[in-house]
Amino acid sequence: MRLEPIYAEILASRIIPNVDPMLAKQLNIKESHRSLAMFTIDMDDVGTTALDEATKRADVEVAYAQSFYAGANHASGPLSGEFIGILSGPSPDEVISGLRAVEQVVESEAYFEAINPEKTHSLYAHVVSRTGTFLSKEAGIEPGEALAYLIAPPLEAAYALDAAIKASDVELAAFYGPPTETNFGGGLLTGSQSSCQAAADAFREAVLEVAKAPTRY
Repeated sequence: MRLEPIYAEILASRIIPNVDPMLAKQLNIKESHRSLAMFTIDMDDVGTTALDEATKRADVEVAYAQSFYAGANHASGPLSGEFIGILSGPSPDEVISGLRAVEQVVESEAYFEAINPEKTHSLYAHVVSRTGTFLSKEAGIEPGEALAYLIAPPLEAAYALDAAIKASDVELAAFYGPPTETNFGGGLLTGSQSSCQAAADAFREAVLEVAKAPTRY
């Protein structure tokens, strides 16, 4: 079942062609990485997915990735959103390529799905067919494997994650216990691409089940 997509928005982005050594030390980046690309976005899980894709399309690594507390509706400023991502690379050209990959994912490839017409109730059931270095490290798998990235509000997430695991031959590689910084929950499931897709579909259906009858157990 396909629900209405909710696309994220990149709120601010900048390139640092030659980062100061003191900042580079704090970010713990490679000595050979002298350039940074940074952005803020109003949906953290989309930002995380986009960062991972950037590591596949350019010679970059994720130097920093952090969600902000309480979500985009309670951001510290108009350009803060709910997530900041920083890529490092050996040259300005590489980090620009990485940032363009981020933009492409945000614009057309990864999105939340609206459960209600007001778009105040949503879920994220995204299948990554081939992971980059960032999500692979998060899930404890080798780059190039498939995973299901599943996120929903707290109760829905816990209930639907159980359904997703039972629906297919997948393993729970990372558990995001509710509440996360943005007051959601979920996890990363690994397996074949078809298994991850089946798990994502089961997750979506279980979230919808709760939404249709919240207190009928």
